[in-house]
This record gives sequence, C-alpha cells and structure tokens, in this order.
Amino acid sequence: MHIDATPALAGPTQDDPGVYRTLLESTRAIPWKIDWDSMRFAYIGPQIEGVLGWSQASWQTVGDWADRIHEEDRQRTVDFCVAQSQQGVDHEADYRALTADGDYAWIRDVVHVKRRADGSVDCLVGFMFDITERKHAEDKILQLQKELETLSYTDPLTGIANRRMFDRILDVEWSKARATGEPLSLVSLDIDFFKQYNDSYGHPQGDLCLKEVAGLLGDTAARTRDLCARLGGEEFVMLLPATHEAAAHGIALRFMRLLARAAIPHRNSKVADVVTVSIGVATIVPRAQDQPGVLADLADARLYRAKTGGRNRIIAAD
Repeated sequence: MHIDATPALAGPTQDDPGVYRTLLESTRAIPWKIDWDSMRFAYIGPQIEGVLGWSQASWQTVGDWADRIHEEDRQRTVDFCVAQSQQGVDHEADYRALTADGDYAWIRDVVHVKRRADGSVDCLVGFMFDITERKHAEDKILQLQKELETLSYTDPLTGIANRRMFDRILDVEWSKARATGEPLSLVSLDIDFFKQYNDSYGHPQGDLCLKEVAGLLGDTAARTRDLCARLGGEEFVMLLPATHEAAAHGIALRFMRLLARAAIPHRNSKVADVVTVSIGVATIVPRAQDQPGVLADLADARLYRAKTGGRNRIIAAD
C-alpha cells in the first residue's frame, strides 16, 4: 500500500508503488496512514519495530497509538491531535511513546490532514521521528543552564546567596512589604579586623573562617523566606521579611552568641581573642514613594556606627 501524500516520481518509476514503498521504508522516519472514518491504520512503516519494539502488524487502530503514549503525555497529545485533525490543520506533536520492553522513546509526529472534495477529513498521513537523543541533549542543556543560573546567584566560596541574589530578593520582598504593610528588616554585618585575620592566619584559613560565619548565619536565619547573603569580602547580610525591629535585633544577637560559642581564634583582633562582628540592623515598612536602597543605606549607616563605636556590637536604632 502506498501513501497518497507521497509526491510522484518522474520517469518509469512513477506508476510503481513498490518504488514508493522502498523509498519510504528505507528512511529513518516512520511513515503511516490512518483512515479517518474507521480510525484504523491503513499503513505504518516497518521501522516502527526497530524504534519502539511493537510489531508492524500490532498497529491496528488509533487506540493502539494512544495506548502506547506515556500516561503523562497521553491526554494532552490525543486531545491536541484530535482537535487539530478535526479542524483540518496540519500539526506536529512531541511525546514519549512506550516501548515493548517497558521503556519509552521520544517521538515527533508530523501530521498532514487530507480532505475530500467536500471538505470532510479523508485520512491522516504523516511521519514519526525518533527524537530521543535530541531530547536527552536538550534536557542536558536545560540542566546545565539551571546549574549555571544557580551558580550565578550563589557565592562560590560559602555556598550562600551572593549580591546578585540579594538585590533580586530585596526587590521582591520590598514589593511584598509595601503591598501588605508588613515590616522588612535587614541585618548587615562585617567581620571585625578581617584583614588582620588573613595577614595572621593566611588566606586559606580566612576562607574557612568566611565559610564558618556563613554557616552560622544559615543556622540563625531559620525561616524559609529569610535570606543570608555574602555581599563580598567579609560583608554579609540577613534579609528578614515580616520582621519587626525588636525581632531583627534578637536575631542579630542570636547570631553573635552562636559566633561567640564557635570561638574562632583571632590573635590580631583589637577587641577580643576570637572572631567578632559589627552589626547594623534596620527595619522599614515601605511606603509607596520609598525605594529598596533606603533600607540598605540605613543598615549600612548603623553598621558604620557599630564599627566606629568600638566594633563587636549591634546598632539597631538611632
């Protein structure tokens, strides 16, 4: 049986159906034809067995095709193809087809709707293409893109959020706080005399110190929406949505206690024999005309006061 949609060949082969069949069955694409009225396969190429494992003879009805679509793709694919076919629209569909051994392969179905003179649908003809390798390659690319995006928002040393992520989340939380009238708090902190720490213990040990401080921040900011970030160098922040000033001060104090308990030695500090931090805490209920930078500026100003006022302290109000 030949498929009507196949273009005629010039010369002595144009009336030889066997030539058409040979051409169709020698390609990697799988040709098929479905009679619309009976919803039965009039033809499917033998290549189908090599791709999916189901014998050529087992493809009898449209139901056989639908049953061999992965259950997660089945309803969507069937509904789309039926609707497009009823409207006489040529279309394509990508879906996972079940194999005879219980696995699946990705199939791209390219469908042409053939109509009678009165406009009614006569048959569907098309080709199935095995696009499994392409899909796997695309999935790998998407995974790599996701990993790259994650890396672009993560501080590579400490594993917590970086400045880019902080800026992005600050904008989001600022908008939420302005809409709900809830307070938004920011805890900004610097490790005291960190240059002297690096000079005394070396940069590899300094990196370990930064990692430990980041870990303690993560232990302090326990809620899902709380964000810990390293802005660069020895500068860190905690963004605390729906948190009043007193609560934010308490969280900052809890972090200082955890850091004191960790007792990271610092022989060249001028305020203690262990690593300490200076902290500025700011809280704002954003108004319509306010910008997120107002909160960061206020926290930085209080951090500066903590550093110039003797370090190893929290400034949470003017």
